[in-house]
Amino acid sequence: MDVPKDLYTGRTIYDQHALAISKHLSNYYEDDELSVLHEVVPLDFNLDVYLVQSEQHNFNILLTSGMSSMAMQLQEGIEDPDQYKFAELMLILPKSIEFGNFQNNDSPNGWIVSMLKQTARFPHHYATWLGIGHSIQNDEFGNPYQEDSKYVGAVVLPSVTFEEEFTALQVGENLINIYSLFPMYQEELQYKIDNGYNDLLNLLIDHNVDEIFELERKPLV
Repeated sequence: MDVPKDLYTGRTIYDQHALAISKHLSNYYEDDELSVLHEVVPLDFNLDVYLVQSEQHNFNILLTSGMSSMAMQLQEGIEDPDQYKFAELMLILPKSIEFGNFQNNDSPNGWIVSMLKQTARFPHHYATWLGIGHSIQNDEFGNPYQEDSKYVGAVVLPSVTFEEEFTALQVGENLINIYSLFPMYQEELQYKIDNGYNDLLNLLIDHNVDEIFELERKPLV
């Protein structure tokens, strides 16, 4: 049987990963707690976003499904590369952030979904990878993701809200990591670039920063 290939890159498509993510979520949440924003006509590879609204939590969750449909391209020399090839991104949101009709993504907060999808596409567009401690900027000019927001980039973090049983999904021989995305201001992004991930992590700990996203918060630096 032919293995599906991406039309643009020729890389293997792992369709079973999206099905596994759907099943994974159904193990934790009821159907009426899950909404999914489908890409009807994807420009490259299919990338959906789940919205989890559950009474189990005092927050909601956005989770990509499609980033792991292709293996990311790691540079040589990384120990145990098979542990990092596949990933999805998660953003934990306060319940006060609403998206209107999530299927049409027509709310003023739709940029948050776009930010998540843009980040998820980045490693496949640029033949690289994203893992814990990696940071990314919205564009080369340092523009914010949205006109009314000051967030210009984000860093990939391990979730402190969910245990490994939720954030590490084994699908056959492939491990899919679910990382948390933490949006950052320009000063914070520059701090991370200048000082490294460990110093940024210490900064987050010192300020007792919550994993739940805030539309507006006080800069850490």
